[in-house]
Amino acid sequence: QVQLVQSEGGLVEAGDSLRLSCGGSGRFSEFNIGWFRQAPGKERVFVGAINWRGDSTNYQGPMKGRITISRDNTQNMAWIQMDSLEPEDTAVYYCAATWDFRAKEEHEWMFWSQGTQVTVSS
Repeated sequence: QVQLVQSEGGLVEAGDSLRLSCGGSGRFSEFNIGWFRQAPGKERVFVGAINWRGDSTNYQGPMKGRITISRDNTQNMAWIQMDSLEPEDTAVYYCAATWDFRAKEEHEWMFWSQGTQVTVSS
């Protein structure tokens, strides 16, 4: 019902900012969009989400306060803006889709992007 494709991540220096995009096809505007990350040797964790209308967000974990999640349903696009990046933020980042905005656990998300590598050097 929805397919999610991310833009390429990148290699940045500590303190830099980076914005990742998540492009959707299918019924993109009907889904809540979340962002996750998985660092080497660690499980994939929830970062934040935006509801289908784009008027409500929630953020969790150590990136809270340094990220802004947004979307534009006229473009079938969502973004995560990441500021003040640190080496600990190095991970593969994913966007995902769910019917339920309250979803936070990985198993509650129905559709996933391919993942994008973000590397932050010190």
